[in-house]
Amino acid sequence: MTKTRYLFSLAALLLSACAVGPDYVKPSAPAPIMYKEAGNWMPAAPADTTNRGSWWLIYKDPVLDLLERQVEVSNQNLKAAEAAYRQASAIADQTRAGLFPIVSLDSGATRTGNGQPHTTALTSYSVSGNAAWSLDVWGRIRRQLESDVATAQASAADLAAAKLSAQATLASDYFTLRVVDEVKRLLDTTVEADRKILQIIQNQYEVGIAAKADVIQAQTQLESVRAQAINTGVQRAQLEHAIAVLIGKAPSDYGLAVTVTKFNIPVMPVSVPSALLQRRPDIASAERQMAAANAQIGVQTAAYFPDITLNASAGYTSAVLGKLLQASSSLWSFGPSLTETVFDAGARASAVEAARAFYDHTVANYRQTVLTAFEQVEDNLSSLHVLADQATALDATVEHARQAEALVLNQYQEGIVPYNNVLTAQTVRLSNEQSALSVLSSRLTASVGLVQALGGGWDASQLPEN
Repeated sequence: MTKTRYLFSLAALLLSACAVGPDYVKPSAPAPIMYKEAGNWMPAAPADTTNRGSWWLIYKDPVLDLLERQVEVSNQNLKAAEAAYRQASAIADQTRAGLFPIVSLDSGATRTGNGQPHTTALTSYSVSGNAAWSLDVWGRIRRQLESDVATAQASAADLAAAKLSAQATLASDYFTLRVVDEVKRLLDTTVEADRKILQIIQNQYEVGIAAKADVIQAQTQLESVRAQAINTGVQRAQLEHAIAVLIGKAPSDYGLAVTVTKFNIPVMPVSVPSALLQRRPDIASAERQMAAANAQIGVQTAAYFPDITLNASAGYTSAVLGKLLQASSSLWSFGPSLTETVFDAGARASAVEAARAFYDHTVANYRQTVLTAFEQVEDNLSSLHVLADQATALDATVEHARQAEALVLNQYQEGIVPYNNVLTAQTVRLSNEQSALSVLSSRLTASVGLVQALGGGWDASQLPEN
C-alpha cells in the first residue's frame, strides 16, 4: 500500500505541476505599411513569397552560380556557425534529458578483515539498481529547455544570416571584379587609341606640321592611361583573393579568368514591410533570443521553490555468491527528498531581476534590428532608383563625349584646332566612361544589398523545431 500511495501522490503532483515565470508573448515591433522609397517598384507576386533558395540565379551568371554553390560547402565561417548551431542543439537535448529519471547499476565484491591474527576475512557481494528523478514541479527544467530550444533556433538563424552574408559578399566582390575587368578593357582600348594618335602626331612633327609639345603631351596622355590600366591589377588581385577565401580556397591556389560579362540588373520584387519580420534571419535570431531570455525569468523564479527528488534503489547483497540473487538477499528503498534554500541574502531576487533586465535588453535589440532592416531596404531601394536615373544620363553623356572626341580629332588633323582641344575631349570621354562603369558597379552592389536586406530566399518557417 505504501508504494501505491507514493505512486498516486506522484501522479497528483505531476498533474498539478506548473511552470513558473511569464509565458512568452512576442513583443511588438515598428513595421510601416509600405516602403517610402518603393515608388513604382515591382510588388511581390504570390510565387515570390516562396523560398527562392539560390537567389543569385536572378543575375543569370553561370560563373557566379558555380562560385556561390561552393560557399555553403567550403566557407570556414559557415562551418563555424554550423558547429555553433549543433552545439546549441545538443545543449537543448541535454536539458531535455533532465525531464527523465537517471538510472544506474552498481555491482561489487568486498573482502574485509580487522588485521588480527587468526581472524577470518569476510567477503560480501552486492548488485543493485538505483534511480533518481528530479521532479520538475515548478517548471525549472521546462523553462530551461524552452530557453535552450529558443537559443538553438537563434543559432540556426545566425547560421542562415552568416550564409546570406557570405553569399551576398561573394556576389558583390564578383560583380566589382567584373566591372574592374571592364575598366581595364576600357583603359586598354584607350591606350591603343592614344598610341595611334601619338603616331599620327609624330608623323606630323617629322614633316614639320606638329609641334614638339604636341608629341610630348600625347606621350604623357598615353603613359598616364597605361598607368591607370596597370593599377587596376591591384584591385582585381585583392578581389580575387577575397573570393578565394569566401569559397574556402587559398588565394595562391585560385584564379578567376577574365571574360566578357553581360551584366543583368534584375528588378527584385518587394513584399510588404511586415513580411520582412519573417524573411530576415537576423530578425528571427533576435526574436528567438527574446524567447530564450523570457524563459530564463522562469528558470530563476523557480529557485524560490523547493527541489523535489524521488530516489529509489533495489538489489541484492550476500556473503555467498551463489545465494546473491535469492529473495532472502534482496533489499530496496524508495522515498522523496526535498531541498529548500531558507536564506540567500537576496541572491534569488537579484537573479530574477537580472533575468528581467536581460529580457528587456533583448527586446530593445530586437526592435533595433527591425528598424535597421527597414533602413537597409529603404537605402537600397533609394540607391537603385537614383543610380538607374544617373546611369541613363551617363549613357547619353558618354555617347556625346565620344562624338565630340571624334569631331575634335578630325579638326586637329585638319589643322583647325590645337592639340589641347584633343586632350580635353579625350579626358572628358574617358572620365565619363569610367563614371558610367562606377555607377554600374554601384547599381550591382545595391541590387545585391537589396536582396540581402530582404532576406534572400530565407523564411522563418525554416527554423528547426528542436
